[in-house]
Amino acid sequence: MTVLASIEEQDIAALMRDMGIHARKAALKLAQIPSAPKTDALKAAARKLRENAETILTANARDMEAARTKGISAAMLDRLALDPARVEAMAAGVEAVADLPDPVGRELARWSPEHNGLDIARVSVPLGVIGIIYESRPNVTADAGAMCIKSGNAAILRGGSESFHSSRAIFDCMAAGIVEAGLPEHAIQMIPVTDRAAVGEMLKLSDYIDVIVPRGGKSLISRITDESRIPLFKHLEGLCHTYVHASANAAKAVDIVVNAKMRRTGICGATETILIDSSIAGRLLPRIAEALVNKGCELRGDETAQAIDGRIKPATDEDWVTEYQDAIVSIKVVRGVNEAVEHINTYGSHHTDAILAEDADATTTFLNGVDSGIVIVNASTQFADGGEFGMGAEIGISTGKLHARGPVGVEQLTSYKYIVRGTGQTRP
Repeated sequence: MTVLASIEEQDIAALMRDMGIHARKAALKLAQIPSAPKTDALKAAARKLRENAETILTANARDMEAARTKGISAAMLDRLALDPARVEAMAAGVEAVADLPDPVGRELARWSPEHNGLDIARVSVPLGVIGIIYESRPNVTADAGAMCIKSGNAAILRGGSESFHSSRAIFDCMAAGIVEAGLPEHAIQMIPVTDRAAVGEMLKLSDYIDVIVPRGGKSLISRITDESRIPLFKHLEGLCHTYVHASANAAKAVDIVVNAKMRRTGICGATETILIDSSIAGRLLPRIAEALVNKGCELRGDETAQAIDGRIKPATDEDWVTEYQDAIVSIKVVRGVNEAVEHINTYGSHHTDAILAEDADATTTFLNGVDSGIVIVNASTQFADGGEFGMGAEIGISTGKLHARGPVGVEQLTSYKYIVRGTGQTRP
């Protein structure tokens, strides 16, 4: 499929319909393919990524130049940028997915009701066709493609316009590996145009696509939620919190907070709001502030936080609901764990939130009270990642509650069916 610079809207509709038809046919074949060819395809794809690293980096340099011209933020440039280490990490990630146990065909449960003697098993099966819509991060092309193949699903990928050339170069490697291993040619497809109309048409393909996975900012998620005729695994913004309880180990708290905010400010697991107990804020907040400022972080806080440290600028109501994806953090002084939980549940995005505490009762209250997909004790929120969870990779962090929540790995990309065996039974 060639890359098209422009295309009429009616042709985009036809393009997307054809991709849907091809994907559905590929999905039906993939569902019956055993584990070994899928593993071989991903090993071949990883090899292609390494062999074509220079091509990928050249394409990425083209995207980076265009992004700088558009004035994209430093954090977003970091999400877009590739280097030899990141290409190698992509290839290693694809291999890690290849080495995972096959999630398809697992017997999840088996029983025989006494009253009819039927042998009933619940067995995992692929979801079918997965549409992934993502922004900026070209490595999602490799991660999503690998996970869909491993779980026996066909994929239609729609990367962001900023990463178009990078994603296309990565996709070409994934597609070459799939063909080399004899898997269906259309097991993975990438939309070859940047026109936003393609997304609209994709969201109408309910006859062909089983689930949409959106990864991006508020505007993208809002549009997809409003327009989609297809169920979603929502990957909402990462408005993550780190709460420093009165019982926190001070040295650990400083290190963890700085890592949670500043390791990579543009990822969804970066902490955007720090909550700290009033009983320790006077002595510990200046240490945290000093460490963050030394890393180049701007501090915004409530009146109590400002009174403690003069480097903290006034926070507005908007700050508590902002995913900065930048070297900015909001700080609020709270009176205990219950107020921290209430703040998180009110302003958070149900993604990832952490408590730093040595008190078991406070930890239990936090874990039970915070309504998020990932809740962490005494560690950085930047561990919100399928790879760090031992899943090999993830297709996103689901902030919803239906079917999948938290990191969506290969197991979460399966459904199940019931297999019923009888010996001649008829129902009275």
